[in-house]
Amino acid sequence: MSDLLAAAAGEIARRVSSRDVSAADMADAALARIAARDPAIGAFLTVTADLARERARAVDARITDGERLPLAGVPLAIKDNMCLAGTRTTCASRILENFIAPYTGTAVARLLDAGAIPLGKTNLDEFAMGSSCENSALGVTRNPYDLARVPGGSSGGAVASVAAGMASVSLGSDTGGSIREPAAFCNVVGMKPTYGRVSRYGLIAFASSLDQIGPIAANVDDAALVYDIMAGRDPFDATSSARPVEPCFGARRDDLRGVRVGVVREFDLAALEPGVRAAYETAYRDLEKLGAELVEVRLPTADYGVATYYLIAPAECSSNLARFDGMRYGLRVEGADVAATYEATRAAGFGDEVKRRILIGTHALSSGYYDAYYVRAQKARTLIAADFAKAFASCDAIACPSAASAAFTFNAKTDPVSMYLMDYYTIPMSLAGIPAISVPCGWAATDGGPQMPLGLQLCTPLFAERELFEIAGAYERATNHAARRAPSFGEVPA
Repeated sequence: MSDLLAAAAGEIARRVSSRDVSAADMADAALARIAARDPAIGAFLTVTADLARERARAVDARITDGERLPLAGVPLAIKDNMCLAGTRTTCASRILENFIAPYTGTAVARLLDAGAIPLGKTNLDEFAMGSSCENSALGVTRNPYDLARVPGGSSGGAVASVAAGMASVSLGSDTGGSIREPAAFCNVVGMKPTYGRVSRYGLIAFASSLDQIGPIAANVDDAALVYDIMAGRDPFDATSSARPVEPCFGARRDDLRGVRVGVVREFDLAALEPGVRAAYETAYRDLEKLGAELVEVRLPTADYGVATYYLIAPAECSSNLARFDGMRYGLRVEGADVAATYEATRAAGFGDEVKRRILIGTHALSSGYYDAYYVRAQKARTLIAADFAKAFASCDAIACPSAASAAFTFNAKTDPVSMYLMDYYTIPMSLAGIPAISVPCGWAATDGGPQMPLGLQLCTPLFAERELFEIAGAYERATNHAARRAPSFGEVPA
């Protein structure tokens, strides 16, 4: 059974559907692995063992009745900012520490309907605000490749659960790189769909015009399978697109002949550490070996991406998090009057990074500053999207780093700006709303430490997910970097 846990999600579903193995056995095996490995990793905030076994029995019954389930018995982890009815949904925040979700989000429900087994809810930076998973108020998640290093963020727990072999696939959310950067840090595949391609219903909002749910998996095929099941119009999400979904699972290319891959002039690799730079240069050469034509493209506004994002996202965060006031749900700290209760509840419930972003966003939206900051940032966002459209006129996809470094040690980045810059390569795609994926691309040392994984980021035009998966899959199969799995797990370092 442990060998089957390492199998592709499609293979697990095939074996369960053919009744070679039961979904109940898969659930038990996955839960046993979590019990053995997660004390060292800390990927899960809540393990839903009873629910997993209940759903597994239901899957077995459905198969007996003749149903075809594309994710039959596949172990699934869910980032803890997505609602799953009857379970804790905390956003890794004290303010929602004991909140029980009253309903299940659309993306989660579609995977469960397809036969996936919900193992539990995974750790994250509080309200998805961070790039290392260090901002969680409820636990520490460690990188399965080196327990002294961060897994990346904000979807650190979701990524670590797959990298450590505890879940076959997981769901993360990506606002400015929160799937792609941790996927790179942990040697797995992480994909952000086109904005509006996957419903946000049931995702607790951070920045509504940027948030998007995406798949995390050990390989491109599994990510495509999960994407296909989640994607599509949802009447509960007005921002979801009615455009027909082009199936991606099974879409393959043997090579990249005829594909033009853009290399961004502004994304100069010279500033990266030598080992990191060499790994990305090798990745570009590997694309050429597959037959791709590398062409230089321009994104002249890309350097403004971080500044633009850190006005728009905090502004939307300030608005979205206003609902957490101790009046309707979540933590409540009584004060002398209503205003004092608001103040005491939010002071006790939110961590430093969340408070920082609320303050930035409230200032950017305030009278006298709205036009100077928020409106200008939205204009810059429009220019960034236009630059991508111009770039794609001369290429089919763009390749660049997923992150500027490999995973760093805990507390290595103590000032906010250095942490914000971790998303330098991922933020522009989020602002433009285009699909992007991180695929394992090699190993390099950071800050004189051990060799750690890196990820190559690929992106395509709006709604070109099929082409994105085809290119990523061809690169993955040719290089096979993901085959180097995380080591056995020992004691958590002091």
